[in-house]
Amino acid sequence: MPFEPPRSLSPSKVSSFRSCALAFRFTAIEHLPDPATVATVRGTLVHSVLEQLFWNHPPGQRSPGAAAAALDEAWAALQLDPDYRSLGLTEEQADAFRGEAEKLVANYFLLEDPNAVTPVGVELILEARVDGVRLRGILDRLDRTPDGELMVIDYKTGRAPSVAYEQSGLAGVQLYALLCQEVLGQRPTQVKLLHLKEPTAITTSPSEQGLRGQRAKTLAVWSAIERACQSEDFRPRTSPLCRFCRFQDYCPAYGGDPSLAAAALGAGAAGAG
Repeated sequence: MPFEPPRSLSPSKVSSFRSCALAFRFTAIEHLPDPATVATVRGTLVHSVLEQLFWNHPPGQRSPGAAAAALDEAWAALQLDPDYRSLGLTEEQADAFRGEAEKLVANYFLLEDPNAVTPVGVELILEARVDGVRLRGILDRLDRTPDGELMVIDYKTGRAPSVAYEQSGLAGVQLYALLCQEVLGQRPTQVKLLHLKEPTAITTSPSEQGLRGQRAKTLAVWSAIERACQSEDFRPRTSPLCRFCRFQDYCPAYGGDPSLAAAALGAGAAGAG
């Protein structure tokens, strides 16, 4: 039987398919387990802290101290989180984990003054049908500028890309900009990636022409996914990132058999996607 395409397309799924169609099949089509890592759990923790900074504090009260208090609360809750517990960190490793999270939160304040921005949405879910394709994305933050324009903000807790890969890193937020235009009827004047590790900000200004191009690229990716599902042909794309891929044992580029992955790793929740 041909594979069923996912029910929706998100920035992460677009990126996954472009990076490696076979890995996309394993995660987005077969829903194989995605084990938590230190990086992903830490990223979730930091995002939660910044979310609470804006949800719980009005302008004038969004201080480093308020963020530190939010981190204390989030850290306490994290101790019972299954993903965090699955990491099996030693006390020393947990201290390092917490210390890195504290640094990332502190670095946020070096990139912008949270009291000087006006969010209209935090962890905002946007969905739209574009030429029959259901697009879905979760914006870390959507701001309204003093002159009434929209700005998309995306927090990144990993290493910032090199200059050569900056544009590929912006592809996801460009899709967020397209969603804003489709759902809210307004094109954001800026999309901004806040890389907390360095810290550094990468900003771009979406144009009408650019969003038309993003729309066409996204629909082309969807068409490619449908063809791959119909033909059951998800080809691997090798790169230096392969050494970090949890599916390498089932990749034909490394002598593996993709058909064995679902039985060996266990399929995810039915209907996910």
